[in-house]
Amino acid sequence: MDTTRMLRAFCDAVEQRNGKAFADLFTEDGVYHDVFYGAFKGHARIAEMIDDWFYRTATDFRWDMHDPVSDGATLYARYTFSYRSTVAEANGARAMFEGVSIMRLRDGKITEYHEVANTAPAFVDLNFAPERIAKIVGKQGAALKARSEMARHLA
Repeated sequence: MDTTRMLRAFCDAVEQRNGKAFADLFTEDGVYHDVFYGAFKGHARIAEMIDDWFYRTATDFRWDMHDPVSDGATLYARYTFSYRSTVAEANGARAMFEGVSIMRLRDGKITEYHEVANTAPAFVDLNFAPERIAKIVGKQGAALKARSEMARHLA
């Protein structure tokens, strides 16, 4: 499957709440590292993430990939993403953010998915209290500092 078709299938599966189709884009031992929910490994867990976790507090997803670049082993794509929130304080607001998808590939399938996302606008869209936003962003900062590639920056 070529890159453009794979990315469209990736986005369509999320928008259509089709966890199986989404998981089929990954190797059996593939891992999806979600910016909000953490890591999901293997087809069953990745499908569960889409069918349950994503749709637990949201609906009407929209996901678009832009400007993909790949060397065959790694795929980068800028994305725009939104959903209609069902959490009480959001009052049905559409949360929107952008990011960059980083996918490791093997034999045309995704072995690992990571993302770097600017989630702050979504938290404002959701009417989260400043203290809640600070707590979430603090956790993101702690996770960044815990990564091995940040050791030199912390020294």
